[in-house]
Amino acid sequence: MATALRIAVLRHIRIPVQALEGFRPASASWNLFRGQNRSLSSHGDEHLEREEVVERVLAVVKSFPKLDPSKVAADSHFQKDLGLDSLDGVEIVMALEEEFKLEIPDKEADKIDSCSVAIEYIFNHPMSG
Repeated sequence: MATALRIAVLRHIRIPVQALEGFRPASASWNLFRGQNRSLSSHGDEHLEREEVVERVLAVVKSFPKLDPSKVAADSHFQKDLGLDSLDGVEIVMALEEEFKLEIPDKEADKIDSCSVAIEYIFNHPMSG
């Protein structure tokens, strides 16, 4: 009951917040932003180059046992060009997740049906590594 009351009161209270000039925290550990920008991502500022993404995606797809690696290109479609079924596509997406240390949501994974779409998705993903 006390929690519900607290939430109800806090929803209606608006307090203007201003920066206090000259304010210095007592402890240096509280001053997180002095002279530096901190990234909230565990991956830092490392973003993969497009060429590296292309090479790694093609290497993952070429290593798939059900296809001929010589047929794999950056514009290859999993079903039309490589003859894979939808389950094979899911397995490739899972291998890409493992390779790039990503978790691709199911809605997005369903859209990855070719090497080019996989390359674009991974290159544009902020957490790919």
